[in-house]
Amino acid sequence: MSNDQKRMFLAVVLSGLVLFGWQTYFAPVQKPIVENAASEQIKAKSMQKNINSQASEVAPAVANTDVSAPVELKSFTLNNNDHSVVINSDLSIQDFVNPGAAFDFFATTGVEKPFAVEISKGARFASHNFAFSQVDNAHIKGTNSELGIDVEFIMDDMGKVSYRFSSSDPFDFRVIFTSKKREEENRQIRQFSYYTQDLEHMSVGDIDEEDGKMRWIAIDFNFHIFAMTFKEPLAARLSTTESGQFRSSFVNSVQSVEGSIVFSKKNYDLLAKLGDKLDLSIDFGFFGIISVPILRGLQFVHDYFPNYGIAIIILTLLIRTIMFPLQYKSFKSMKKMQKIQPQLTKLKEKFKDDPQRMQKETMEAFKKAGANPLGGCLPLIAQMPIFFAFYQVLYNAEEFVGSPFFGWIHDLSIKDPYYVLPVLMALAMALQTRLNPSPTADPTQKKVMMIMPLVFGFIMKDLPAGLNLYIFTSTIYGVGQQLLVYRLTD
Repeated sequence: MSNDQKRMFLAVVLSGLVLFGWQTYFAPVQKPIVENAASEQIKAKSMQKNINSQASEVAPAVANTDVSAPVELKSFTLNNNDHSVVINSDLSIQDFVNPGAAFDFFATTGVEKPFAVEISKGARFASHNFAFSQVDNAHIKGTNSELGIDVEFIMDDMGKVSYRFSSSDPFDFRVIFTSKKREEENRQIRQFSYYTQDLEHMSVGDIDEEDGKMRWIAIDFNFHIFAMTFKEPLAARLSTTESGQFRSSFVNSVQSVEGSIVFSKKNYDLLAKLGDKLDLSIDFGFFGIISVPILRGLQFVHDYFPNYGIAIIILTLLIRTIMFPLQYKSFKSMKKMQKIQPQLTKLKEKFKDDPQRMQKETMEAFKKAGANPLGGCLPLIAQMPIFFAFYQVLYNAEEFVGSPFFGWIHDLSIKDPYYVLPVLMALAMALQTRLNPSPTADPTQKKVMMIMPLVFGFIMKDLPAGLNLYIFTSTIYGVGQQLLVYRLTD
């Protein structure tokens, strides 16, 4: 095999490694952190003590200007259509209930008070207490006479909380999200996300900085998002700290700020309805333009077969069938290559001291047999965008959270608890490897090729069961197609 052919083969192998291994080898590695209830209670008490201390410091100053100004931290609850949020009078949020969420607010954020707003009028940023009044169950208003700022929160029936800060004089503000490191077995990590012109992430607990015009900022974890959006993009400097804070300091002084606050499962259609480009928090990757139709296809099949495992199988078979004409050429080329392998081995041995003659005789052998050494590679490369897009959908789509398949598979978004699907996938890939013509006569490289299915199986063992089901179905159906073509071309 020529050097160009070897390079092409290595490119395909490396592409496969990227597809199956990037989560393990290139994604930020974070050790799982067990949430310690005792430490959280201590931290909560400490936070409460600081708040009370701030309130006591603010009280004398406020009392001199307005005897009705608030001096006590109070909590207010908004309710609408079984959604609720607890907002404190210092503009912090301590709880958010969404009946459609698979996990509660604390499981997503990792701390009891993950959200705070700090305001400055010529001085340093600080939390300030507001005097709130409850207009109705879904509407509260507040004011701080010292700052001259009014606030308003309204919850709609989808659970979206619209907010508005307004003042006759410009003021500076920043938003602080607080969280803790966490990584699930399915490689879902807790991170801070934000959207400017593209979706970006910062790791919880790292020290980082970034600038940009923000459309929204959020805590993103395990198919759920807690986000604050802005009606108009706001220029901000973002920074993260080792203590787990995500600070968004807005560059320009403003007289009003409007937007919404959302806690939701990352359902593509729901986030699209909520607006503000929150649907882009679902990271479909480079091939997102293909990923969305694949997601729509899964949803369509699910309407008729209400089991997402069945939907994965049916859509996989459908896509593989549509792509069969391209696969046919690939398998036919592989069969021809397989037939002339003994001849190529003899040529390599016969002309091992004359590379130019060996290359010439090899090309003649290809021409005579009607074989194209790249014929098996190019169709596979052409299919890789669909492969990557399907991978991204199954790894990121919320639809699989809590969705059972059959038997021991109770949740397609987490790993197979008994590793049955990864083992079946590895066996199917090993069978496919045996059917393919050997790309090299080197025994070491042959052994490496035979070991690759085991490596992929090990990489995939902790990834979502839905993803393993897709790869197994695609591989075993591909083996069937390959055997059919081999029989027809004999």
